[in-house]
Amino acid sequence: MDRVFIEGLEVDTVIGAYDWERGIRQCLRLDLRFAWDNRPAAAGDDLSLALDYASVTARIQAFAEQASYELVETFAERLAKVLMDEFQIPWLQLKLTKPGAIAAASGVGVEIERGCL
Repeated sequence: MDRVFIEGLEVDTVIGAYDWERGIRQCLRLDLRFAWDNRPAAAGDDLSLALDYASVTARIQAFAEQASYELVETFAERLAKVLMDEFQIPWLQLKLTKPGAIAAASGVGVEIERGCL
């Protein structure tokens, strides 16, 4: 199976468990990999058969705009479900980084893998 990826996508959202975090938007950095059979799209140079990463990116940004979660785990799980359902993605891997959450680290977060290859 082929993989399509989006790396270093930054979105602003309401995320965090502390009271001060509930009233601000914070940046999350996303790295995503999707299973997708690229052969049909490549054979006919047909965007309608490709996983359109511009559309996927727009959906991620819209999701982040509306989201308000305490846990990065919840954000990751809900986003994965939305993307798999709406784009018929059979498998995805998502790394979500919350930069600056720990002063001594460049970021913290989660990595999840859902679906089947």
